[in-house]
Amino acid sequence: MIKLLFIPLVVILSCGSSKKNQSIATPDPLQEGKTAVAGKDTIPPCVRMKIDSFKLKEKHEQPQKVTEYTYKGKKVYYVTMPCCDFFNEVYDDKCNYLGAPDGGFTGRGDGKIPDFAQEAKNEKVIWQAKKD
Repeated sequence: MIKLLFIPLVVILSCGSSKKNQSIATPDPLQEGKTAVAGKDTIPPCVRMKIDSFKLKEKHEQPQKVTEYTYKGKKVYYVTMPCCDFFNEVYDDKCNYLGAPDGGFTGRGDGKIPDFAQEAKNEKVIWQAKKD
């Protein structure tokens, strides 16, 4: 009787620890949001936390990639959402929301940074969702 209760408990506990171990592995630097800049991680901690939170979302809700740009002399991070109905968001290096230059139902974003497409320079993908 005790063995029968013990087996489901072990299975449940091992599933939780298996998921934790999967998130620790970093096989592909782009998949995990690492940059290839002389082995030094230049991604701000708050952006790293956002990327880590994206990995926990369901595939259909998970952003597709994060791209670093220089916008008006500062580094910003453009988050490409999974579908056209979502705004593609831009954050500064402190994770302050600057606006959505595109996306949404109209495709025109939220109007807060209408010059982003013209002003954003130095495009560099820093994270991309895994493709199954």
